[in-house]
Amino acid sequence: MGRRPIPAQPKLDPDSRLAGLGTEQQLRILIEGVRDCALFMLDVNGRVCTWNPGAERIKGYSTAEIIGAPYAQFFTPEDVAAGEPARALATAALTGKYEKEGWRVRKNGERFFASVLLDAVHDTDGVLIGYAKVTRDITERRNAQLALEETREALFQAQKMEAVGQLTGGIAHDFNNVLAGIMGSLELLRARIAAGRIAEADRYVELALTAAERAGRLTQRLLAFGRRQPLKMQAVDVNDTLVSMQDMLARTLGEGIAVTLHLSAGLPPAWTDPNQLENAVLNLALNSRDAMPAGGRLSIATALETDRDGKPDIIALTITDSGEGMSPEVLARAFEPFFTTKPFGQGTGLGLSMIHGFAKQSGGNLTLTSSPGAGTQAILHLCVAEGGATRPAPAGANVRRGHGERLLLVEDEPQVRQLVAEILTSLGYEPITAEDGREALAHLGGGLQVRAMVTDIGLPGGMDGRQLADFVRQMRPGLPVLFITGYAADAAQRPDFIAEGMDLLVKPFTTDTLAARLQALLVGADGGR
Repeated sequence: MGRRPIPAQPKLDPDSRLAGLGTEQQLRILIEGVRDCALFMLDVNGRVCTWNPGAERIKGYSTAEIIGAPYAQFFTPEDVAAGEPARALATAALTGKYEKEGWRVRKNGERFFASVLLDAVHDTDGVLIGYAKVTRDITERRNAQLALEETREALFQAQKMEAVGQLTGGIAHDFNNVLAGIMGSLELLRARIAAGRIAEADRYVELALTAAERAGRLTQRLLAFGRRQPLKMQAVDVNDTLVSMQDMLARTLGEGIAVTLHLSAGLPPAWTDPNQLENAVLNLALNSRDAMPAGGRLSIATALETDRDGKPDIIALTITDSGEGMSPEVLARAFEPFFTTKPFGQGTGLGLSMIHGFAKQSGGNLTLTSSPGAGTQAILHLCVAEGGATRPAPAGANVRRGHGERLLLVEDEPQVRQLVAEILTSLGYEPITAEDGREALAHLGGGLQVRAMVTDIGLPGGMDGRQLADFVRQMRPGLPVLFITGYAADAAQRPDFIAEGMDLLVKPFTTDTLAARLQALLVGADGGR
């Protein structure tokens, strides 16, 4: 086989007008012909030496009025005050290039978002003689990108709320059961006390507390579906999670779908976000339900997979349905954001995409197997956690009672305020109550001495609990503060919300949990004594 000839280098047409021009003239024509970019030169002090029509169009200055002017006038006043123009020149001189996106200012004062490149220019001896500057107006591109991100975020939230909507029936049923358990236990307790049968009181108190704790878990699960939050990775017992979800899944999916669990014994904990794991399982189950309009079977199984050395490596959570299945074409696009086969308005097409993203973010993966008429199998792979699963401490473990310490309790709900005050009193503290920030500050301004403050975050009167804590610490630096709230995730999104000597307690909470948090804050304030 002969060698292919090397193609000849293209040459300018001899009759072309460019062919008769020198290199410098060709370069000048090129620069002046560019209208979408500002191309100009700066001297070593950052003053404008050359100017092209693109620069005039983007920045608004004519050549006559800009030559010799400092290029710093293209920056915003904030950037000038921060020394950004000089920093850009120094960076380019040191590294050869300065590149950044940011706000710039036109002649008329209008701001635009720019992509900026500043190259250092040297002579043949390597001496810096100036800078080549390229500026592009990317305002429209940035606005389009921001609009796309906002749309995606809105759709992500819509998908979460869609899941919440489908949960509503099951959640309402669960809450009615919880309320029935609490009310029934309290009525029986009242009847036993009236009859003088005190010995049976503990039993009904435990039943009411168990029901209340279940209600708390339901509210936290519901909040987790509707809010934006980063992954909160921890060691999670996957089997326990699935068992706790079984009743909810059965109610949500309906009587026509039989849900069975096949859980591997001795399964190690997974390293994942427990709320997002529940969200993933729920959404996969809802997808299976939609694929079985006439009813069917849903199997959820766990297994431990090992690596090449035989060491436990991956936990496989498998969800299998007996539904309609997917064609190869649909299966190939299943993880695409916004792709859905559901009728308009009945799905965002983000469910599988979000679960796949969650699995990847957790260090795992999601795989799908399906064919028409043969159902679908989804396998969620999760990394094995080091150590044991995260479990709550035993009730009453290592809890120190108070010794008459005076506490400031701020809570606007009268019933909650009275209840927490009585709990604090039973723990050996002396609570002084206030219904809002103004009353709390009045107590302290009058000379009240307290060891710590316990405050709700959502207070009336224009001052929330966090703002109150700032004011209080101006009067009493370092005072321990325990926030109590039903919306912990909203507070936790602010990285500076919990400062040193502060803690956050989510409603509803047990007496032991409140006592333990207070103990930790007071011991910390005492230097660990």
